[in-house]
Amino acid sequence: MELLSVNAGRAKAVEYTNAPSGETGIDKRPVAGPVRLDAPGPAGTAASGVAGDDVCDLRFHGGNDRAVYAFAREDLDHWERALGRDLAPGSFGENLTTRGLDVNNALLGERWRIGGQVVLEVTGGRIPCRTFAGFLDEAGWVRRFNESAAGPGAFCRVIVPGEVRAGDGIEIVHRPAHDITVARLHHAATTDRSLLPETLVAAEWMESGLLGLARTYADKYAKR
Repeated sequence: MELLSVNAGRAKAVEYTNAPSGETGIDKRPVAGPVRLDAPGPAGTAASGVAGDDVCDLRFHGGNDRAVYAFAREDLDHWERALGRDLAPGSFGENLTTRGLDVNNALLGERWRIGGQVVLEVTGGRIPCRTFAGFLDEAGWVRRFNESAAGPGAFCRVIVPGEVRAGDGIEIVHRPAHDITVARLHHAATTDRSLLPETLVAAEWMESGLLGLARTYADKYAKR
């Protein structure tokens, strides 16, 4: 398991985002040399955990629970075939492009050590938005992404900060005692919300947006 590239994006004004600023940093490109990963701060007030990476809509992106976004090269390869176009590392707005790591079947709370120093903890998967759809310019993209077997990729918090670089090895160093994976949570959040209450066994590790959704659904329907 290895880190193929570390990707960062700079803010750019576009017509396809709902961000109040009218800007997005989704166009991420591989960065040469070491890149610092840190816990940026609370959601809603802090941006990316990746040095040099811009987050432009703090309502839905950035903060400790979504500090780093990882996507597998294997899933980019799937989409290359499905879309008939080349997808370089960073094409899905991911900060880390991995190889050999089962990102989507990672458990919430699973920890990865990268390069022998940095430790990340999985918190959930990406929910596609208008910006992502507009950036890729593919018809019906949100539904297609949600229903794909390729998986959503994983958001992570930074447990041990430090520098990472392309070529670093990745090691799974902890797996919690539950069965809620990134893919399972994503399916519950986007396709079958009746499954959301069962994901709360992983509430301790879940990123705040998805946790709020799961708790709201569970509270609403538990009273019926």
